[in-house]
Amino acid sequence: MEFLISILEQGFIFGIAALGVYITYTILDFPDLSVDGTFTLGASVSTIMIFKGINPFITLLASIIAGALAGLITGALHERLKITNLLSGILVMIGLYSINLRIMGKANVAIFNNKNIFLDKSPLIIITMFVVITKVMLDLFFKTHIGYAIKGAGDNETLITSLGINSSKVRILALMISNGIVAFSGAIMAQYQRFSDISMGNGTVVMALASIIMGQSFLKKESKITATTKVIVGSIMYKLSIGLVLKMGLPPTDLKLITAFIVVIAISLNNKSIFKNIKGLVMVGGEKNA
Repeated sequence: MEFLISILEQGFIFGIAALGVYITYTILDFPDLSVDGTFTLGASVSTIMIFKGINPFITLLASIIAGALAGLITGALHERLKITNLLSGILVMIGLYSINLRIMGKANVAIFNNKNIFLDKSPLIIITMFVVITKVMLDLFFKTHIGYAIKGAGDNETLITSLGINSSKVRILALMISNGIVAFSGAIMAQYQRFSDISMGNGTVVMALASIIMGQSFLKKESKITATTKVIVGSIMYKLSIGLVLKMGLPPTDLKLITAFIVVIAISLNNKSIFKNIKGLVMVGGEKNA
C-alpha cells in the first residue's frame, strides 16, 4: 500500500512538471531543455527560503516567479537574439546550474526540521490538491483568448500574425507559464523530500516527455478525457513502471537506461506506422524467399 501511495505522490508531483513541459513541447512545439534547470531552481528557491524561516506556501509563489523569469530569458534569447530554440534552452539550463548553486550556497540543503506545506498531514492529500488546481487552471486558461493564441502560435503562426497578435510575445508568455509550472513542481518535490539537490532536476525533460507520450498513447482513443488529464495519468504510469522495474531487483544506476526503454516503447505504441513498416518488411521478405 505504501508503495502505491508513494507512486501516486511522486506521479502527481512530476505530473505538474509534465503539464509545464506539455505547453512547450506539445502545444508550442518548442523543445525547451531549460526545464531541467528550472525544476532545480524552484526547489532551491523554496528550500533556502524555508531554511531562513519564510512561510512554505509563500516560497511556492516565489518559485513560480523565479521559474517564469527563467522562461522569460529563454524566450528572449530565442525571439530577440534569434538564437535557436534548442540552444536557447541549453544556455539557460547551463546558466541555471551556477545560479542554483549561488542560491543554495552549496550542492544541497536539508530542511528536515523546518515547516513545510504538508502541515503534518498526508502528503497525498496536499499534492492531489495542487495537481488538481494546476490542471483546472490550465484547462480554463486555454479556453481564453490568450490560451487560444498560444495554441495558434504552435499550430499556425501565420494565422495568429494575420489576426494582429504578436506571436513572439505569445511564445515568450507560454515559456514563462511553462517554466513557472515546472519550478512549482520542483518546489513541491523539495518540500516533499525535505531537501534540495543541485542535480535533482536532471532528466526532468525526459521524464516529462515520457509521461506525455505514455498518457497520449494509452488513452489515445479516450476522446472525452482532456489532454491535461492524460499527461497526469501518463506521469503516474511512468512512475509506476519505474517503481515496478526497481522492485524487480534492477539497480538504481540503471534508471536512465530504463527510462530510455520506456520512452522508446511508448513512442512505438503511439506510432502505429512503425509496426506497419515492420509488417511490410516481413511480408516482402517472405515473398522474396518464396
